[in-house]
Amino acid sequence: VGDLEKPKLVFFFDEAHLLFKDAPTALVERIELVVRLVRSKGVGVYFVTQNPLDIPDSVLAQLGNRVQHALRAFTPRDQKAVKSAADTMRANPGLDIATAITELAVGEALISLLDEKGRPGVTQRVYVVPPGSQIGPITPAQRQALIAQSLVAGVYEKTVDRESAHEKLKGRAVAAASEADERSLRDEAQDAVRAPRGTASKGSASQPAESGGGWLGDLLQGSGRKDSVLETVAKSAARTIGSSVGREIIRGVLGSLLGGSRRR
Repeated sequence: VGDLEKPKLVFFFDEAHLLFKDAPTALVERIELVVRLVRSKGVGVYFVTQNPLDIPDSVLAQLGNRVQHALRAFTPRDQKAVKSAADTMRANPGLDIATAITELAVGEALISLLDEKGRPGVTQRVYVVPPGSQIGPITPAQRQALIAQSLVAGVYEKTVDRESAHEKLKGRAVAAASEADERSLRDEAQDAVRAPRGTASKGSASQPAESGGGWLGDLLQGSGRKDSVLETVAKSAARTIGSSVGREIIRGVLGSLLGGSRRR
């Protein structure tokens, strides 16, 4: 999208020294790449730290807007930080940046912002405007004025009572219970229709059991064309007795005939 007048999204990394402290080279390179690429996507990135030396030079070189508050040069490292901060801001012929950094009071800052052509602006010493606020609640008139000036004025004045997720789930549960009750009633009605047929079949099936004694009757009396066990045993015994008696009679008759002929 190029350089927008206002970014679509802005990231603020506060206490940036914690991000870069003991960071491996690969991580610093990826951060540098991200900072370089997101500018063309309408995304702004700000690193907030007390000392400019906390940010690697490769990342610091990708940052166009500078807001520098006061630095106190009490140690050699602090003096180096002041000089580094002054060197990274665009020079102003009428302003000693290094000296001004150590003299800034509360609410003051040195700023250098990109212009409409993407060039760093001349460093200026400015006062930071505090946020507009008041102590105590706003009046009803102020509240109405703020509502009227809002971008969503007239959108949320109408009360809309939509069906909630709880109500939808409750409705589904009631519908499922009603369907289950209807299914149960249909099953009971079908069972009632089938009941007479089942009773008749049970009655007809019980008649042979009563007349024949069930499996015991089949065992003793037989069923249909098949003989019972007792009948089979009796017939077998009769055949055995008949065959043995018959053999004795035939043997006796033949013996008497043959014996008589010999005596003659």
